[in-house]
Amino acid sequence: MKRLLIFFVFMSQVALAQKITVRGQVVDSVSHGLPGATVIVLNPKDSSLVNFGATDVAGKFEIANLARASYMLKVTYVGYKTYSASIAPAEGDIVNMGALKMVPAQTKLDEVVIESEKIPVVIKRDTIEYNALAFKTNQNATVEELLKKLPGVEVDNDGTIRSQGEQVKRVTVDGKTFFGTDPKLATRNLPADAIDKVQVFDKKSDQAAFSGIDDGQREKTINLELKEEKRNGVFGNLQGGVGTDDRYAAKLNLNRFKKGQQLSVLGMGNNTNEQGFAMDDYMSFTGGTQQLMSGRGVVRVELNSNNSTGVPVNIGGRNSGIMTNYAGGVNFNNEFNKKTELNASYFYNHLDHDIDMTTERTNYLTSGNLQFNQHSRQLSTNSNHRVNTTLEHKLDSMNSLKFTTSTTYNETESNTTSDSQNFDAEDNLLNESTGRSSASGTSASLNTNLLWRHRFSKKGRTLSVNAQLSVTDSDRDGDQDATNIYYTGDQETTTVLQTNTQETSTVSYSGTLSYTEPLGNRKYLEANYTFRQNLNDVDKKVYDVQNENYVFNSSLSNQYKSDYQYHRAGLNFRMNRENYNVTVGSSLQQTYLDGDLILLDQKISKSYQNLLPVARFNYDFSTTKHLRFDYETSVQEPSIQQLQPVVDNSDQLNWYVGNPDLRPAYAHNARLNFTTFEPGKFVSFFAFVDATYTRNAITTAQSYTEQQVRVSTPVNVSSTTRLSGDATFSFPIQKIGSRFSISGNVSKQNGVNVVEGVESGVIQNTYGGRLRYDYRYKEFFDASLGANISRQSAEYEVSEQSNQLYFNKTFTAEANVSFLKNYQFTSSLEYLVYENKTNDYEQSIPLVNLSISRFFLKAKSGELRFSVNNLLDKNIGVTQTADVNYFQLQTSNSLGRYFMVSFIYALNKQLNPMGMRPPRGMMRVIRP
Repeated sequence: MKRLLIFFVFMSQVALAQKITVRGQVVDSVSHGLPGATVIVLNPKDSSLVNFGATDVAGKFEIANLARASYMLKVTYVGYKTYSASIAPAEGDIVNMGALKMVPAQTKLDEVVIESEKIPVVIKRDTIEYNALAFKTNQNATVEELLKKLPGVEVDNDGTIRSQGEQVKRVTVDGKTFFGTDPKLATRNLPADAIDKVQVFDKKSDQAAFSGIDDGQREKTINLELKEEKRNGVFGNLQGGVGTDDRYAAKLNLNRFKKGQQLSVLGMGNNTNEQGFAMDDYMSFTGGTQQLMSGRGVVRVELNSNNSTGVPVNIGGRNSGIMTNYAGGVNFNNEFNKKTELNASYFYNHLDHDIDMTTERTNYLTSGNLQFNQHSRQLSTNSNHRVNTTLEHKLDSMNSLKFTTSTTYNETESNTTSDSQNFDAEDNLLNESTGRSSASGTSASLNTNLLWRHRFSKKGRTLSVNAQLSVTDSDRDGDQDATNIYYTGDQETTTVLQTNTQETSTVSYSGTLSYTEPLGNRKYLEANYTFRQNLNDVDKKVYDVQNENYVFNSSLSNQYKSDYQYHRAGLNFRMNRENYNVTVGSSLQQTYLDGDLILLDQKISKSYQNLLPVARFNYDFSTTKHLRFDYETSVQEPSIQQLQPVVDNSDQLNWYVGNPDLRPAYAHNARLNFTTFEPGKFVSFFAFVDATYTRNAITTAQSYTEQQVRVSTPVNVSSTTRLSGDATFSFPIQKIGSRFSISGNVSKQNGVNVVEGVESGVIQNTYGGRLRYDYRYKEFFDASLGANISRQSAEYEVSEQSNQLYFNKTFTAEANVSFLKNYQFTSSLEYLVYENKTNDYEQSIPLVNLSISRFFLKAKSGELRFSVNNLLDKNIGVTQTADVNYFQLQTSNSLGRYFMVSFIYALNKQLNPMGMRPPRGMMRVIRP
């Protein structure tokens, strides 16, 4: 055994001794190093790729572990001709190529352009660019699967995308809008095989992009840059499948792109909980968004807290309930000429949702905690139409117009049954309620925006005018039937039989005037003024049904009209330098609110004045290392619902009452962001620190009636603070074909708990970490392992016994094996663990999915797939939520095990003769 070990050690040393390392420096015509240049080592016999690398910030490179042989070296850099040289075998271990001087390119019609595998990640100022070819996905995978493999990018189970800790709000294709602003329509429907690059950046407003003066408005955006061959032809996927338990799934995705024109058609239908669109849209149409953002704490769902909510929202863990959805639409982009461009889309979706949920919530009181338990069942349907259009026209070299409009129409219906109980700290039953509610309604909205921009002859001097109009109209009918039993004092039983109608209309219009003036030496001044007015009209009528007679209930009804307007004037100064830029400025906002509570014969008249300073600083250490600091202030005005002192008793044991004395919250936010990438080693690091201080913060106060019914009311507290940070470190180990990504996050939030009029502090801490390991062996095998662990705690000043400590853990494993040329085996494991150390609750949910595919037809364009989903039949979803007033645990039904046979056909495979994604290092020769 010892001799055998010595033999292997000897052979390994011999093998290492036969390896050589190639070093050198890539420089320009004046001998300055060129960072980020691509260095390729080729076999001179067939020009096949042997290895590749990139230069560091000084232009130096090193490619190790090459067998002792002759090679061809090529160096590519944007704007320069390709450099070629021969590598001869060396006596030593090091081959020093010296300084390789690049020559500026002069493009000719017959020039041969060699495109090589680029480095996985490139940072270009404020844009992080991922090379899609460096991140292998399964055949016929969607863009969402590609995003999951990118370092620094996370994709939640519901399709929400985060990059460097921030949520991605918009996804574009080749810089063009794709089906409005819903990111999932692009990520869950476009094939990953069509993508060349993924670019992540903060999209500035149209006004800021035009004037060059930062106005602070940004959207975290992903742009999907298509492969060149996909821009001239038809591509997409057709898919259909049938399974056990009457499961089915069908999907259509067709795209025809050519110069100046994009046409995409989407269609889908399934009862397997797959969604190719965002669920958030439903809440905005049914009134749920206003309910969730009305100051009742964190975003959450209580199924019968408001029967206007037609579709519940999943706020963690797996998708809740069983869903059947049908959807389809068309997206069209066309450049009529150099001056005029049109984007238009139409999308329709219909969703049936069946959800069975159990809620356990502990409410923290100074007199002793209360336990609220609820079991509810909701059946809902929702149909939605959306039309979006954007027209841009350049009147001339100095003037341009941009017209944007969005129209929606929605129909919703829901039926909910529930059983609820409240218990005191000694587990005594205080009250209980059994109820049924239903609601149906329609809503329509129109949003338009017209932007005129003008450039003066003096460079940097601009003028722009932005006009907006928004109209929303909704009608809803509902009823509820509930029996309530109160055990405090003498036992009392009440029956509530009510019906209600609500008509809501909102008209909002605004105008913004912005002027920029150059001050010389790359300094600019911007002056702006904005006027906005919102007119609201709410008419809610509630009737008690008594002996088949409808009796108007004035205490629950509400007729409200409001006029909200503000004037804001601001001045910003901007200075640009070679390595940095600075923006400082401030705005003064004057706000007026006039409301009329007609049934209560009560007027609301308020005015606020706020100074809103802003400061921004960007510094570029190099082309791959950047620092950014942002400071801004904002005002959160009370919503209409928050200001109305009208009881909402849709949940019989949990009432909500507005507060007409509510003041606006004023927030200071500071953010420091750092990004760096080492091109020679493919190492990247992203980090940010975010701090928020809010004065007059709006929180939810709790009080209880004599019958122990909880009453929630929005109130102002002196201040709240939040500090958070996130960091991601990603690096490869090329020798073993691996890549690691390690992330950590932390947040600390100091809030105020208001119970029975008494304020007490609460501290919420979150510590988390994410780890991902990817391994790839040629084109035959790839695997990944991941872990995401979050430790969350809540410490209450009112009572240490109320403190909470809980963990959410997610472990993932994926493996893909290609064998016998035309077969592929895919497996995935997602292991969810929910732990509450305070009450010893623990729930584990292992989710196992397996599939085997057989590829056939030309270029493997056809796929026959047999799959099993949720192999262990774990049909439960779990959500844990901690707020300043309570801790809540929700469990719900979810989709169980089913088997399915599917056929997938990939169009336009003929443009890829290999029938697969090019392997790492594959080169393509393109002649213009």
